[in-house]
Amino acid sequence: MSNTLDDRKYATSHEWALLEDDGTVRVGITDHAQEALGDLVFVELPEIGQSVGKGDECSVVESVKAASDIYSPVSGEIIAVNDSLEDSPEAVNEAPYDDGWLFLVQPVDASELDEMLDADAYQQTIDEE
Repeated sequence: MSNTLDDRKYATSHEWALLEDDGTVRVGITDHAQEALGDLVFVELPEIGQSVGKGDECSVVESVKAASDIYSPVSGEIIAVNDSLEDSPEAVNEAPYDDGWLFLVQPVDASELDEMLDADAYQQTIDEE
């Protein structure tokens, strides 16, 4: 069974979003997603300063099995990326909710997070797959 954390929101496309104290939104892929993908070998991060809409493709993770698009859970501006993943994409496999985060968004409207799933609803979704 995959690990889900109660402090964040989840997308059916397997991204997680954490609203930080400063109002930014930290984004990564779920434990379930990294397990399904297998060992990650490359992460393509978005550009800092890039504007994204909710649901826009803005990143790609590649494993030995497949490549998977990553979508922004909120509209806003990319204000930071996890550069360490360029040299260590395996951090996403090892700690998808910690060191394996992908990017930070300064949201236009943080209430877009309300449309995402909580941990229980996400767990139900993946249990049905």
